[in-house]
Parts: sequence; C-alpha cells; structure tokens
Amino acid sequence: MKFEKKSLKFLEKYLNTSSPTGYEHRGQEVWMNYITPYVDKIEVDHYGTCYGIINPEAEFKVVIEAHADEISWYVNYITDDGLIYVIRNGGSDQTIAPSKIVHIHGEKGIVKGVFGWPAIHTRGANQDEPTPKIENIFIDCGATSKQEVEDLGIFVGCMITYPDEFFEMNDRYFVCRALDNRIGGFMIAEVARLLKENKKEIPFGLYITNSVQEEVGLYGADMIADTIKPNIAIVTDVTHDTTTPMIEKKKEGDQKCGNGPVVFFAPSVHHIIRELIIDTAKKKEIPYQRAAASRATGTDTDAFAHSNGGVPSALISLPLRYMHTTVEMVSKEDVGNVIQLIYETLLNIKPEMKLKYH
Repeated sequence: MKFEKKSLKFLEKYLNTSSPTGYEHRGQEVWMNYITPYVDKIEVDHYGTCYGIINPEAEFKVVIEAHADEISWYVNYITDDGLIYVIRNGGSDQTIAPSKIVHIHGEKGIVKGVFGWPAIHTRGANQDEPTPKIENIFIDCGATSKQEVEDLGIFVGCMITYPDEFFEMNDRYFVCRALDNRIGGFMIAEVARLLKENKKEIPFGLYITNSVQEEVGLYGADMIADTIKPNIAIVTDVTHDTTTPMIEKKKEGDQKCGNGPVVFFAPSVHHIIRELIIDTAKKKEIPYQRAAASRATGTDTDAFAHSNGGVPSALISLPLRYMHTTVEMVSKEDVGNVIQLIYETLLNIKPEMKLKYH
C-alpha cells in the first residue's frame, strides 16, 4: 500500500504533537480535523476520547479503536537548588532518561530542560556504578533555585515530554516517539478515508475511536465502551518485534517488523471475530503473524471485551521495535497491511452474523 502525501503529512503532524496521558487534547484536535471529511459525525467524551461515526443512526455498532496517549513524566518535587524530580505518567523508562532533552509544559508555555547525569569520570566503572532510577534521575532547566523554576511557570503536576520527532529510515521504517499508539490512530483514520474515497456502503454504524488514558490502565476505552455500547470491537495497538537483541522469544513470542499484522489469541479475543480477520487475511493475501497473550492482552481489547456484559472483540497488533523509547520503529509495509486488513474485515461484517459460540 502506497501512502498518500496528505496521509503522511497528517501522520507527521500527529506524531510530532505531544499527547501525554491525561493531556491528549492537542493531538486529538489534529486527529479530528483529519477524519472529519470521512465521517458523518464527530463526538468527544468528558475525558477527551474522540470518535468519528459513519451511519450514526444504525442500530448495529462496530468499533475500530486505537489509543491516543503517549507516556510522559510529571514534575513531582522541586529542590531548593532548582532541580526537578519526576514520577511516571504511564510506563516511562528511566533507563533512557539521562542526557535526554525534555519539554516541560509549564503554565507560561514550554520550557526546555535536560535529564542530567554525572560524568563517567565521577561514577567509577565498577559494580557500584549508579544506574538510572526514579529516585536519582532529575531535570535541570537552568534554574538555580525553586523560585526561579516557579518563575518559569513550572510547578508540581506539570507535564514533561520528549521532543523527538518523526522521520523515515531507509525507506522501510517510520521512527518516532509515541508510535505507541498514535500510529494506531493514523491507521484507523486511514480506514475511514478508504471507506469514504472508495464509496463503500457498510450496513452498520462504524465508530472510529481514539481513546485516552490507555497507558495508565485502559481507562479511556473503559469509559467509551460504556458510552457507545458496541456489538463488535476491533482494536489495534503495537506489540514487540522480538527479533532484536535481549528479547527472549520463549517469553515474548516470535513477531517481526515486516512480516505483517499480528493477530492475537487470548481469552478476551472473541473466536468468531478473530477467525473472520484471519479468513480475510488469507482471502486477500495479506501477510499476518500470530501471537498469544496469557490472561489479558494488556490493550484496550480487554476493556471493550469485558464491557456491557461482554462485547465480541479482537486485536490486530503492529510489530514495533524499542517500545517506550524515543526511537520506536515500525515497518511502513506492516502499517499499510494493518490498514488493509481492518478495512477488508469491515467489508465482511454483517449485522446478522452469529456472535455466540453455541
């Protein structure tokens, strides 16, 4: 699948717009502006989850969903010397923090800072060498006192993000922070575009849903599932490319960037929807991979599946390298194939289809 110029322009703008958990609104505005021409109606809930609806009057409802939030940090404590200690907002990785530039979203606008770290000469290269922990990583924004920090508009509770931006690598990969999971928001938006531009009529209401607060507990999906009350949910998120060093395939499975979308098997994944996805992939010759999740998928699939007395739900994942770093990587070919797989699967859904196992 070749990407349209307007699609890539949207992807770059969307990824470069910070959208930390609980503060997703700027990214959501970019997303809503893009999908508006392709849907009949846009809705936003109280916490910022957005969804575009095709056929809003239809009784039978299908959700395709991704999550909009990215991991970040909170200002937690400001020392008398003007240094800033942090706590996580989502699964932020303290080991990549030292020497990273940060954007502190203060009350007077963005302030640049850096995660400082003592020089190698002073640490001693032995077993007692300090490793980055929440307790010892800190941000220096060039202030010499707590008052100076506050004069910059920085207070406890301010959000901190990384400024790393989107680029393409070797014409094979998209690279950026927060591909987990704004790439999902891109993919479901592209499905909406394809349906509109190909003039496809679907016999149900389609809810293209970009949920908030996944990184802290699937909360946005939990809320919006109760609002929409869908009959079917197809969720897309990222999963690990397990072919890079230091990942144990016996534990994490065998998935690779470039080998296609990953269809998950898990208790919360509904057999009928999953088999519909796999049958579609086979018929349309879309490459796919298989993965298993024990107990829970750890994605918004679980929130939808367990809502409203049980909603038949499935998970199509995108293999990703270096999750929760600022250099997350996905295969452009895989992105196109996820879009195509969701699109083709939707064309095979009928409101009268049997959704019970017995």
